[in-house]
Amino acid sequence: MEDSDIVALFWSRDEKAITETAAKYGSYCSSIAEHILGCAADAEECVNDTYFSAWNAIPPHRPRVLATFLGKLVRNLAFNRYNLRHAQKRGGHETALILDELAEIVSGKENVEDSVAERELLRELERFLRELPQEKRWIFLRRYWYSDSIGEIAKQLGKSENAVTVALNRLRKRLRDDLTKRGYVL
Repeated sequence: MEDSDIVALFWSRDEKAITETAAKYGSYCSSIAEHILGCAADAEECVNDTYFSAWNAIPPHRPRVLATFLGKLVRNLAFNRYNLRHAQKRGGHETALILDELAEIVSGKENVEDSVAERELLRELERFLRELPQEKRWIFLRRYWYSDSIGEIAKQLGKSENAVTVALNRLRKRLRDDLTKRGYVL
């Protein structure tokens, strides 16, 4: 079923919208949640919460790209669940590593929104990603959007983990330098 047809089902409040969404995007959402949470049971709950959130958001919202809309919902729900479960400690889980890696770019502020309008920062990030060569953009997104491990990324690219780690370090430095040059205080 086409995304526009699924969105139309949501708009008409037809429960088939959930079934069709699960059939088309269930594994996509599960993959994102499992990478963040590291637990299939928690991921399944998160995916179900994603469908519920979509049901409540459509209408009034009409997503242009359903996959991106669902991906954002499931990521936010998974990170919220992760933060609740790990409020007192940060273990060796992949999500903790990813958050630590990104902390070097946004740390030092109690609240990023206090110093940078969220939409402006998102536009800068989108611009940064558009300007990257395809492989670098893919590495960045696999790590920081899909929460893939360094090992998974290396395997998919046929490169060493060290090569991926170096590429990510350089990308984070480049992003930090780019944002600083554009006047963002990080």
